[in-house]
Amino acid sequence: MTPSTTPGIETLISPWDDVALAAALFAVDPAGTGGVALRALAGPVRDRWLALARGLLPTESPRLRIPLHVSVSRLLGGMDLAATLQSGRPVAERGLLAQADGGLVELSMAERLEGSTTAYLTAVLDAGEVVLERDGIAARTPSRFGVIALDEGVGEDEQLPAPLLDRLAFHLDLSRFAMRDVPVETPWSAAEVLAARARLGAVEIADALVETLCGAALALGIPSLRGSLLAIRIARTAAALAGRDQVAEEDVAVAARLVLAPRATRLPAGEPSPEEEEPDQPGEDEEPPEQPDEDGQGDEDTGGEDRPLEEMVLEAAQAAMPRDMLDRLRQGAARRARSRSPGKAGALQQASLRGRPIGARRGDPGPGVRLNVVETLRAAAPWQVIRRREQPEGETAKRVEVRRDDFRVTRFKHRAETTTIFAVDASGSSALHRLAEAKGAIELLLASCYVRRDRVALVAFRGQGAELLLPPTRSLVRAKRSLASLPGGGGTPLAAGIDVSLLLADAVQRRGGTPTLVLLTDGRANVARDGQGGRARASEEALVAARLVRAADIRALLVDTSPHPQPKARELAEAMGATYLPLPYADARVLSSAVQAATG
Repeated sequence: MTPSTTPGIETLISPWDDVALAAALFAVDPAGTGGVALRALAGPVRDRWLALARGLLPTESPRLRIPLHVSVSRLLGGMDLAATLQSGRPVAERGLLAQADGGLVELSMAERLEGSTTAYLTAVLDAGEVVLERDGIAARTPSRFGVIALDEGVGEDEQLPAPLLDRLAFHLDLSRFAMRDVPVETPWSAAEVLAARARLGAVEIADALVETLCGAALALGIPSLRGSLLAIRIARTAAALAGRDQVAEEDVAVAARLVLAPRATRLPAGEPSPEEEEPDQPGEDEEPPEQPDEDGQGDEDTGGEDRPLEEMVLEAAQAAMPRDMLDRLRQGAARRARSRSPGKAGALQQASLRGRPIGARRGDPGPGVRLNVVETLRAAAPWQVIRRREQPEGETAKRVEVRRDDFRVTRFKHRAETTTIFAVDASGSSALHRLAEAKGAIELLLASCYVRRDRVALVAFRGQGAELLLPPTRSLVRAKRSLASLPGGGGTPLAAGIDVSLLLADAVQRRGGTPTLVLLTDGRANVARDGQGGRARASEEALVAARLVRAADIRALLVDTSPHPQPKARELAEAMGATYLPLPYADARVLSSAVQAATG
């Protein structure tokens, strides 16, 4: 591949050539392309690509790296505290996004961006300017830049925020490359990128090619219109890089490979499924295929020149898809949700003294509240001139006068501690069937909770009531000791077991934690709350207790430990709003894996 031509539709190129081409196209038009989502762990391959992209950008263009937990004032700008205190009037300070105008912004660990940071960043990308309205300052600063979002996530649970990903033209995955796959030479030079920048404004694209790209996006199931708009922009940029003033078919293919293929959610209509068999041989009643003429040509030319352009573009996009992605699309697998599983950590909650800072609010310092000195001075600074005038004559002027209304206290947020409550049916029927397996499974689950630093609690119900064997704890030894001493036998006071678990879950919530209830039972209640026998009454009371769990909005899982799934257990799970998990044939390890999968 030469620097003056982009790869043609029928040209076979290596995967790294496309990755390098994306770096060159980004350098030609950083703001117009939005940027690059670069999925790769830190290492020499990622460093080589970043060096390529940075080397193609003009040396005078700004290059800023934004840390993960950047503050709003540092990102957008705000009051320059020192200058404001010196002058006695509000003085604005430019934020990082305003400083990056015309250049490059690199986002570190972008898969963990806060929702507020993502919202501010995407708003600036859409508007092309930073709108600052805070601390008594109102200003608009032009800011157009390209983004390189460094995604170090592992697996599909860690992904870039969808709003940001939608605005970046290129989605590159470098995890499949080794250093031996990366050539040393750079296909393009900074001078060629500068020439393409000057040519880009004059590049035109025919309406037919625009319709082709939009049709290809529709066929690939791309839901956002930004995908088509970015593909059109990349086609024009590819033409400019190739030295053309008119977009050609090969430029459209480049856009399909680099922009549309990573966004595809389905294969085009008519794509054969993996299970489709080879075409049947023609039968006796069928006409044989038409033979070519003596000159070797059939009635129709089967070459690629007469094929519809959209079909050729779709083939180019499909050729750029990784094999595993093709398999998922052929099987109709939906993309996983981009939010993290709620079972791996507690819910986000605001706190007073610990956690991640999320800004400041007006308030008085005191026990359990931390004064934010910088924000307090920031609030007091604009009023210093007026307050000095209000001072009585002859009184020594204060350097900085802070009043009660200026006090700002820091707000924090942290993930609530998760407590998994195991409610175990230790009655005679359960002990006969699955109590030993349940004990083994809970031991494995306890070890998993210990690794995540979650708390665990154990409730057992048998005979005439329920008992809290183990209060919430992180001690794996205590949990195993309590579980080993759990006896089996007697009736099934199911309502009492749910009541005790509900009270414990409520106590966890009151302390700011997030409870999860795992109920292991066969669902056959036969002891009422008062300790008297009777299946009908016991079952009705169990359903009432289960509805209370649902009303309290407590996450729950019911594991049916009976050898044969019981309708009563399913009915109980529905009343509780719990996930129902029948396990008629399972050992302790299978039961543990199933519960972990259901609870996240």
